[in-house]
Amino acid sequence: VVESDSLAPGAEEPGRPAAMGIHAERGYGLGFIGDHILSLLTFLPLLGVIAIFIAHIVGYSDDKKLRTLTVIIQGVNLVLACWLFWKFDTSFTKMDGNDGYQFIEHGVWIRSLHIEYFMGVDGVSISMVFLTALISFVGALASFSVNDQLKGYFAMYNLLVTGMFGVFVSLDLFMFYVFWEVMLLPMYFLIGIW
Repeated sequence: VVESDSLAPGAEEPGRPAAMGIHAERGYGLGFIGDHILSLLTFLPLLGVIAIFIAHIVGYSDDKKLRTLTVIIQGVNLVLACWLFWKFDTSFTKMDGNDGYQFIEHGVWIRSLHIEYFMGVDGVSISMVFLTALISFVGALASFSVNDQLKGYFAMYNLLVTGMFGVFVSLDLFMFYVFWEVMLLPMYFLIGIW
């Protein structure tokens, strides 16, 4: 707890606590990638969606290469998730700081509504992140049987993966809700069409 023992001008009591809790920062390695691994895991599939959208706009007709792009993106995500799982410290508890969350990314998103860009993983969500990466990669490989409307399929697939990762790493309720809704739209189309 950080407190001020000086009196504010015109005040009769010492200042109130300015902050409570423990903030722990740890270096995880890999530089920028290690510091922002949750954002990379979450938004890398979104780059696949953008690439597919651009391919559609320019009239790219070799849809089978989009399948390979999706497998590569999911493979990179699986490698990042394996590194994340390997670097996760199981002895790090609530008493060590950050309420037991690791790999935290925290910033103000919409200040007027007190909405934050707040990501982190704990012992349960780290397992869900790893399983999501593994299943997403296997699902991308299993998608080789899809032959209809490949651009739409792989765009929805990548968007679904973005939503799933976002749900498991969000620590802000509004951010969780946004990712939950992002996840529902592609699921509706993937189930309804393919």
